[in-house]
Amino acid sequence: MSARLSVDIGGTFTDVVLEHEGGYTTTKVLTTYDDPASGVIAGVEEVLEQAGVAASEVTSVLHGTTLATNALIERRGAVTGMLTTLGHRDVIEMAFENRFEQYDINIDRPQPLVPRFLRLGVAERTLHDGEVAEALDMASVKQAVATLCDEGVESIAVCLLHSYANSAHERRIEEFLKNEYPQLSVTLSSAVCPEIREYERFSTTTANAYVKPLMAAYLASLAQKIRHLGIGAEMLLMTSGGGLTTLATASEYPIRLVESGPAGGAMLAAHLAVQHQFDEVLSFDMGGTTAKICLIDEGEPLSSRSFEVDRSYRFKKGSGLPVRIPVVEMVEIGAGGGSIARVDELGRVQVGPHSAGSEPGPACYGRGGTSPTVTDADLVLGKLSANHFAGGKFALDTDQANQALYTNLSQLSDDVTQQAFVVNEIVEENMAAAARAHAAEWGRELSSRCLLAFGGAAPLHAAGLAKKLRMNKVVIPTGAGVGSALGFLLAPIRFEVVRSSVCDINDIDYTQISLMLDEMLGEASAVLASARAPLPWSERVNAYMRYAGQGYEIAVRLDRSLSNLRQAFETAYAHLYGRVIPDMPVEVLSWTLALSGAREATLLKPNLSVVDVQKAGAQRYFDGEKQIEIPLYLRPAGRLDSAVMGPAVMVEDQTTTVVPEGWRCTTLADGALLIEEEE
Repeated sequence: MSARLSVDIGGTFTDVVLEHEGGYTTTKVLTTYDDPASGVIAGVEEVLEQAGVAASEVTSVLHGTTLATNALIERRGAVTGMLTTLGHRDVIEMAFENRFEQYDINIDRPQPLVPRFLRLGVAERTLHDGEVAEALDMASVKQAVATLCDEGVESIAVCLLHSYANSAHERRIEEFLKNEYPQLSVTLSSAVCPEIREYERFSTTTANAYVKPLMAAYLASLAQKIRHLGIGAEMLLMTSGGGLTTLATASEYPIRLVESGPAGGAMLAAHLAVQHQFDEVLSFDMGGTTAKICLIDEGEPLSSRSFEVDRSYRFKKGSGLPVRIPVVEMVEIGAGGGSIARVDELGRVQVGPHSAGSEPGPACYGRGGTSPTVTDADLVLGKLSANHFAGGKFALDTDQANQALYTNLSQLSDDVTQQAFVVNEIVEENMAAAARAHAAEWGRELSSRCLLAFGGAAPLHAAGLAKKLRMNKVVIPTGAGVGSALGFLLAPIRFEVVRSSVCDINDIDYTQISLMLDEMLGEASAVLASARAPLPWSERVNAYMRYAGQGYEIAVRLDRSLSNLRQAFETAYAHLYGRVIPDMPVEVLSWTLALSGAREATLLKPNLSVVDVQKAGAQRYFDGEKQIEIPLYLRPAGRLDSAVMGPAVMVEDQTTTVVPEGWRCTTLADGALLIEEEE
């Protein structure tokens, strides 16, 4: 089997995995903020050297990045202008015209990515059914574009009313811009998000336009640097929906990359759920900046077409920037190894959402950080070994961690260990609360699930989180520290197309819908063909349906015959809400068609030989009441010959696993750690 590279850029670390005939080689390097590609190249060179694989032997490069997300959160995108139907330039500022927190008079909505003076109207009007009520006035377009260029605009979002039903006016504006202003980046709402509901469509389009110049330049630069290493393979990008797409598609629609890293983790969790026959899984991915939690049932992660970037108010729904893209449904909170602890004005300890990242990083990294973080607390509590962190690449500084905690959290206690324990408890409770809320929102329960944990920090906190959620089974896969990058290797090449066509199910023109689905299939096929997706290809059709008069719709999976629409809808509705509404009219708002290529064969071997667990010494550990001494083990590349009883710590190159008292650790056939609470 040929060699494949997988790269995931996170907020703190960049993970690199090289899959080759000898298995796979992994590394973690600190993310380089000024030029993320530099960290990628350093990691790629390292794994190639470790594996003894020549750059020319690499046949594919898979990549996921948080760059688009960070640009949106930090407002580091291009100067963006917006062209919209005259009289509708305030749609993205009025939003839903509601309050996401009813009783807080001080709430602030996120400011639109495009300020009002750069949102200009043009004379035209298309109706909801696609009929043109007022022809496009090109004179108004020319005047508006000239004004935007005078203001230094680099990118333009074209957001006309009802363009999902008829895109002719938007296409005409695009043609004009490409001919007369080729230096401008252009995004059409009818291309990036051809769906009903103007606010979400406009928001998605402006977000895509905002990050498009930055992402296009970054991806082109990274591709060039990879070629300079001697790697001739094409680069594929991980999307938020759990599939891979081409460099060209990613450059055109970078908004689809906002959750690419977490989606890779969900793909790994889904793969392991099937492999180990876990029907119900809670996927837990904790890195340096955030923690991601995802429900997986019968080997399938929950999926959605709506997502909010940067929920700025206690991660509350409605406080972020909404985008309509295919996305793996998960909850993401600012709880990672680098999350900063502080005491607020009311004397309460808060952990996150701000992170120390990699520059300067946690205080114990010795890179100039002075704020106490979760990683500092883990080190003080004895969850981390100062000399075995990151494969021993650099030693952690316990004195610096103690100093950061004592200086910033002395109001709590004079005992640094107690301060660290409080930080640990709060971050785990924050994650538990997020998991409970996510499960309740989707009508699921947690206690009977298996917690599947990966990411650099997740194995440290997995058992503690499981106890808070009353779960008694935790699985830590091999290569857990680079779980998302491993997930990229398991993802298919995939592309999803959406169209809105609102109608009652009793009035559907099946011939017209079939022709529309054929057109959508052609669009998706072109992407898969350009990515050389392996055969056979499989398609999935969803209708987004609701009872007439409802404000939200649900995804209903269908076959191409489109038979028994009402029965399919009521089955899905009852599964989600526990009941149906007899005799209520049902309508379809949108249709999606997702086309997936066959998954590549993988060398993630399911069976490993039995090996001895290696004791590497002892570790001072705080069990919540007192300091004790517990064994420190090196996690072997195989199956343990005997159980490890907690409390114990197991270290490996990219992460550390904590086995608490009253729990036992064994291994599964593929070397994954199974940590179970003893009865």
